[in-house]
Amino acid sequence: MKLFNALTNKKEEFKPIKEGEVSIYVCGPTVYNYVHIGNTRPMIVFDVLRRTFEYLGNDVTFVSNFTDVDDKIIKAAKEEGITEKELTDKYIKAYEDVRRDLNLEFPTYAPRVTETMDAIIDFIARLVELNYAYVVDGDVYFRVSKVKEYGELSGIKIEDLVAGASERVEDKGVKEESTDFALWKKTDEGIQFDSPWSKGRPGWHTECVVMINDIFENGKIDIHGGGQDLKFPHHENEIAQSRALNGHPIAHTWMHNQMININNEKMSKSLGNVVWAKDLIKELGCNVYKWFMLSSHYRNPLNMTDAIIQSVKKEVAKVDNVIKQASLYLQVEGVTSKQFCKESVDEMVNALADDLNTSLALTQILGQVKVLNQFMRTRDKNNEDIAKAYHTLLKMCEVLGFVFEPKQLSEEELELYKKWMDAKAQKNFEEADKYRNELIEKGII
Repeated sequence: MKLFNALTNKKEEFKPIKEGEVSIYVCGPTVYNYVHIGNTRPMIVFDVLRRTFEYLGNDVTFVSNFTDVDDKIIKAAKEEGITEKELTDKYIKAYEDVRRDLNLEFPTYAPRVTETMDAIIDFIARLVELNYAYVVDGDVYFRVSKVKEYGELSGIKIEDLVAGASERVEDKGVKEESTDFALWKKTDEGIQFDSPWSKGRPGWHTECVVMINDIFENGKIDIHGGGQDLKFPHHENEIAQSRALNGHPIAHTWMHNQMININNEKMSKSLGNVVWAKDLIKELGCNVYKWFMLSSHYRNPLNMTDAIIQSVKKEVAKVDNVIKQASLYLQVEGVTSKQFCKESVDEMVNALADDLNTSLALTQILGQVKVLNQFMRTRDKNNEDIAKAYHTLLKMCEVLGFVFEPKQLSEEELELYKKWMDAKAQKNFEEADKYRNELIEKGII
């Protein structure tokens, strides 16, 4: 497995901390609204990464959190006239519905900030004790200047941040340096927690690093993932805290997926072009949605247009049609073998093992579609070849998390299908058309 490591800015051979085990943490959502399609790109990308590792025989511990404490949550709860807890429960359920509808594996752990508060407070207290953090009137700030490696992920230098500070909105004016960031915020609005410094809530940049520290030994993992927009300052600030407390940059490999554009424009509320995932899944279905998301390399921006979606629909239809045809044929023939060609599946997985080359993997799935179609169109059919090519295609789709469900016929439907096949073979076209129309009515073909 070779992965592009944002920490070293190059593609590297992946070597896990423990042989045969892979630990992955992916930043989850701040749950104050429904999931938009941009949120689902990392969900899908890192699900494929997980499935690839699992196909290769690894035991994967996959963690993705829920940020359920935030100013946006307080504001949204007020607007909806419900408590923060009711709001976050509602949108966590909506997020999990999207995960289920996209046939994504659920995380091994899905911690919430509110359930990790004791560990967060303890983590911040240790930073204060070690002089990496300081308290001002109930707020706690991290001393960025004390971490000499700061900027190692993003390439941003502290001096550049200081120079640009005057161009940004000023903070309370209590920080030692403009680059320091909040670990704890004193507040009397919304949900609050008791701490040694004040009633308040944690800063966003502390939450993920604490959850990793809480779940994994010494806060060290193999892969940390998320969207490109999190690289700075969120991920950079996570690393700074880990450097201070644990002496390492959290993960050996850092991975970031690029953003999604709509008709060559950035998706944003101000442009009014935000697309909710639940709506697009309902419109396109799981397979078309995921095929589109995987059609471009995860490190490239993804552009959604009507023309691209139509092209994706045609490709998915090719897979769906041949799977249904082969499934019906094998049921009629009574073929039960489920053997697949491991070499063909491995060849596709090799594409995924090269920094998740999903577009090449999809091309290889379409190649397997051609193989199966050729076997199906041969006059003297070889049932063993058809069955093997069919199950190979199903396995390839399974590794990527697609859901192509073969049509399972009842005895009555099977008998009707046989009559249609026999009528066609005998060139009794009138009878064949009659049976064909019945099969179409029943949704079998």
